[in-house]
Amino acid sequence: MPTDKEIESANKRGEQMRREFPHAVSARYDRSSGKVMIELSSKLTLSFSPQDAQGLEGAKPSELDEIELSPLGFGVHFPKLDADLYIPGLMGSKKWMAARLGQLGGQSRSRAKKAASRANGKLGGRPRKRAHATG
Repeated sequence: MPTDKEIESANKRGEQMRREFPHAVSARYDRSSGKVMIELSSKLTLSFSPQDAQGLEGAKPSELDEIELSPLGFGVHFPKLDADLYIPGLMGSKKWMAARLGQLGGQSRSRAKKAASRANGKLGGRPRKRAHATG
């Protein structure tokens, strides 16, 4: 049986993880596409076919209609199948996720980014890539 101190420590780690990593804010099964859709706090949406997820393969649409989120948003539960999925496991490594979030940030259209782009253009734009000498 865990102690109160261990529970408190686990709760703190969970809250820290929630601040640092995207977590599920909603989940649903889309019958028209046949995919599970999970919206993350980062505005990224994960979608996948149930047959591609362990525990959901062979599931009927009626078994996928009900999806519950874990309290911290790192897990989704399919009660009719008694199946659970761990969100960070679906997203890949921290390195991959950081690259994806950086890519989304690069698509920003803020005034500051537009002004910086214009200023950089006046300086000649991006430096040209140098040809590597082969020998």
